[in-house]
Amino acid sequence: MRNNYQICTRCIMDTTDCDIQFDEHGICNHCRTYDQRARNELHYGEDGQEKLKALVDKIKRNGKGKKYDCIIGVSGGADSTMTAYTVKKLGLRPLAVHLDNGWDSELAVGNIEKTLKALDIDLCTYVIDWEEFKDLQLSFLKASVANSEVPTDHAIVAFLYRTALGHNLQYILSGGNIVTEAIMPKSWGYDAKDLRHIKGIHKKFGKIKLKTFPQISLFDWVYYTFIKGIKFIPILHYIPYVKKDVAQLLEKELGWKNYGAKHYESIYTRFFQGHILPKKFNIDKRRAHLSTLICSGQLTRIEALREMKEDIYSLQQLKDDKEYVIKKLGLTEEKFENIMSLPIKSFKDYPSNYFLFSRLHFFVKLAKRTATGH
Repeated sequence: MRNNYQICTRCIMDTTDCDIQFDEHGICNHCRTYDQRARNELHYGEDGQEKLKALVDKIKRNGKGKKYDCIIGVSGGADSTMTAYTVKKLGLRPLAVHLDNGWDSELAVGNIEKTLKALDIDLCTYVIDWEEFKDLQLSFLKASVANSEVPTDHAIVAFLYRTALGHNLQYILSGGNIVTEAIMPKSWGYDAKDLRHIKGIHKKFGKIKLKTFPQISLFDWVYYTFIKGIKFIPILHYIPYVKKDVAQLLEKELGWKNYGAKHYESIYTRFFQGHILPKKFNIDKRRAHLSTLICSGQLTRIEALREMKEDIYSLQQLKDDKEYVIKKLGLTEEKFENIMSLPIKSFKDYPSNYFLFSRLHFFVKLAKRTATGH
């Protein structure tokens, strides 16, 4: 954090993001970026609905004669559940894909089962070898970088691409959306697509060879995107997405149950975001999530500041999760606290393709256009 604390006058992002910038009105760069992305990426109007109809028609044509016409990822969270609901309402025939990394909560499992049964959607689940994945997660914790969720995020994308290729499908309809998750400082983590970074950290701290962990290299990404033409479509950008209304809709239509916070369908993610990040790295992801809702007009700044004063965890939930995570990772409390006390490192302290990624701006923009179909 900088010596002089400052908080945005529009959202609640502050100098816990070491790269944050403010204009003469005290408004941060995240707000300005959100506004630009909203103008370019949200398709709510009449023109957007025409684009959506054309997109759906194209997906149906591409899937003609096949059992499915698209792939969707499901985690049990609100975004992926709403994606499943939306895709079926559009008359598409999705195959749902779920990556089981060993951390699904019982509530998440129940939400997935109820959703897919109600919507009559088939499910393909990949269960990661636990010993491999545990070794990789521990490697990231020992590396002392701010984002130990990189292995999960990477594996999800790799498995989605692999499944699309296996079923000869070109469309992956994603639950990613900017109205609830656009803001996330680069200083709080690193790109999960960078396989070199994952392998570099695992080589230094890991002990078990990664034989079954889903991987996607830069070459693979180019192959999937440009050669095979597989596209990631943020389908929720075509419908007005109001978090509170979506939760009520899913509860009523599907029997879905809320987790109380974003991404808390995973026990590890709940503990990581609720304890490891704020205690060790001084990062509270609620600040980014709430700021996004402010920018999208779903929350007032006063409401967000009030929510930030509430405890992330109840004392009992924290105690239960801490005991569970430590035991599942094969640690003792002493070993876990030793990891927590390690000096904080940057992703730049380990091998990565950052130099390549940061300089291929044109290539990345072209890939984004190809991936989203616009």
